[in-house]
Amino acid sequence: MSSNRQSVNQLASTFAGLPLDRPQIMGIVNVTPDSFSDGGQFAGSAGAAIEHGLALAEQGASILDVGGESTRPGADPVSLSDELARVLPVVEALASAGHCVSIDTRHAEVMRQACAAGAAIINDVAALREPGALEAAGALGRPVILMHMQGEPRSMQQAPSYRDVVGEVAAFLQERVAACRAVGLAAEQICLDPGIGFGKNLGHNLSLLKHSQALLALGHPLLIGASRKSFIAKIDRPSSADQREAGTLAAHLAALQAGAQIFRVHDVASARQAFAVWQAIQSAD
Repeated sequence: MSSNRQSVNQLASTFAGLPLDRPQIMGIVNVTPDSFSDGGQFAGSAGAAIEHGLALAEQGASILDVGGESTRPGADPVSLSDELARVLPVVEALASAGHCVSIDTRHAEVMRQACAAGAAIINDVAALREPGALEAAGALGRPVILMHMQGEPRSMQQAPSYRDVVGEVAAFLQERVAACRAVGLAAEQICLDPGIGFGKNLGHNLSLLKHSQALLALGHPLLIGASRKSFIAKIDRPSSADQREAGTLAAHLAALQAGAQIFRVHDVASARQAFAVWQAIQSAD
């Protein structure tokens, strides 16, 4: 095991009850008509999304991330009533089946109702900056995942700009950690996500993946979500989202080697196998 992983695991041995001495897989359950990779596949009924979540758990996902609002580049917001109607039956069913469910939302009321339905983790692409979200998270006391995003989904990819992307992302996340601590969340309840593809160009994404140690130095678990992102097609050749699985695995394995512990993915089976092989290599004589 690399020294990076050892040093981080000394700071945080678990997150939401999950051990961090091995990679944890977060399976994506999009209950949306317009997500970039699987939009519409599971939006027709709660049953389809529930079946998908159960299948991901069977394949090896330790967290099921349920979202009812697409945050792909160019996405428009949805109404509160639509988001709640999409996610609540799915959250309740998956949590009732004994699975660790995260609610992927920016909105305080969705956080409250999803946690009441059984969500164990709040995963917020806006890092609890929407009105009432920080206060709701503090009152709920659930573990949170704080993501960096420059701008907002509708326009974030138009002209992302940084002087020092790694330093600026780290500073932003550090500020959001302080905000969470101020409302009563404990350090071990906080996980960080650099937001690959959220207000970043190709160079920004590669720098964040290469220099994950700077984010790990903040002392919290690190989640990486590079699954099927468009930067992969810019490196190799134009491809549809579902043709980017090899690139996804390459990005996630690089981050795993650097010390990241949680990976948000579409293809759980491929990630499980890749991580198992990586672990076997690390453990070999």
